[in-house]
Amino acid sequence: MGDDLRAYWERFRPCFCTRTHDTSENAYVYLRGLLTLEDARTFANIERRLTGGDGQTLQQFMSDSPWAGSRVFQQIQKEIAARPVFQHGGVAILDDTADAKAGSGSIGASRQRNGRLGKVDMCVATTGLAYAHPATGTWALVDAELFLAKEWFTPAFAERRQRLGLPTDCTFATKLDKGLHMVRRARALGLPFEWVACDDSYGRSRAFRAALDADGMAYAAEVPGNTQVYLKPPKVGLPRRRSKHGRKPTRLKVVSRHRPHQVRQLARSSRLTWERVTVRYTERGELTADFAHLSVWTLTEAWQVRAEQLVIRRDLDGRLTFVLLNAPADTPVAVLRERSCLRYFTERVYQDAKSETGWDDFQAQKYRAWQHAVALTAAALWFVADVKLTWRETYARDPLLLEQFELQVLPALSTANVRELLQAVLPVPQLSPQQARELVVKHLVNRARSTRSRLRRQHDPTGET
Repeated sequence: MGDDLRAYWERFRPCFCTRTHDTSENAYVYLRGLLTLEDARTFANIERRLTGGDGQTLQQFMSDSPWAGSRVFQQIQKEIAARPVFQHGGVAILDDTADAKAGSGSIGASRQRNGRLGKVDMCVATTGLAYAHPATGTWALVDAELFLAKEWFTPAFAERRQRLGLPTDCTFATKLDKGLHMVRRARALGLPFEWVACDDSYGRSRAFRAALDADGMAYAAEVPGNTQVYLKPPKVGLPRRRSKHGRKPTRLKVVSRHRPHQVRQLARSSRLTWERVTVRYTERGELTADFAHLSVWTLTEAWQVRAEQLVIRRDLDGRLTFVLLNAPADTPVAVLRERSCLRYFTERVYQDAKSETGWDDFQAQKYRAWQHAVALTAAALWFVADVKLTWRETYARDPLLLEQFELQVLPALSTANVRELLQAVLPVPQLSPQQARELVVKHLVNRARSTRSRLRRQHDPTGET
């Protein structure tokens, strides 16, 4: 497996080369650090632990070197597209993730909703596109963009934008705009997905769903409980003029007698037929829920009437989830249910990225550092996914074990399992006492020089503070 990681890095090596320098070996060091260290996977600590360096080389490679993180994502998508097993049944999943920050010094940091904490707080938000293939249990992060609030593009933030290296051509874009752009970009690169799934932060937007539909992409979009739908196609037009006086109506409205219903109200309606279904078998047991389905109609922001399929899921604890799909009316209900239950995979992507491959340890402030760190975290996740898929294809499951353990599905390799195997063949080097003393001296000298440099910057040429 150690050789596999080296060969994997060789495939990505051109992504880390610039016009004048080949510093790609640093990418291998960082990948190895993400996959073998247990904690404190910062730029400096990875270099110190794995190479005995002072941390400055990897810091420069990740924070200042001009290689493009987007090339890493493109390579991941190309490799997924090249695997025959992924040609059918793939799904692209849009979701956000936030990382709490103590202050506003990091690129993108602002007071915004942190879904992990369930409140508005100082954090950095990332819009991510995951790829999942349910049949093989594969998931990977295939694209990501940093969300920057509007305040970041005001004159008050000009100095901060320059100091943190935000490109001058970067402009404000909503999460919806970023998400739609990533989905379109992935399709243009040939990522083999058959539909798009997203949570209600995207699904609540009628314009977003309509844009996916106009692009010919199938979707399964979660929506909030107050989403309004019609049980029969409404008629849209200009209201009839009630008198000869006053202006003629110019704004479109629903002119038929059909009234909209909130989806949460429909969940309590007696017209629904509920069916208890086992969604999937997991290591924690059966995932079972009650499902109901309705054909509904919705209005776009341009007052166009669109037919959609509504799937309501009621978990055994009573929690309700509402999903709108642009599937044809004759789509089998079993397919609609399956497509409405795919958020599990994006949750696995972010959990593995943050708890197993070091995203939570990211501490740098610059834009390039964020871009590079997220790209290499995605590369580490795809390496793990590639290993798991190769083992799945190479080593057949023994059917007798299913009978022995009385299970429907045997456990698959986890990200933690792959990391444990790598740690055995690529152990973290142990320093000798002499090497440790020399390293400490080097760190102390570098810190003294840094302090002297900061002091000089705090004083003007005349020596006054």
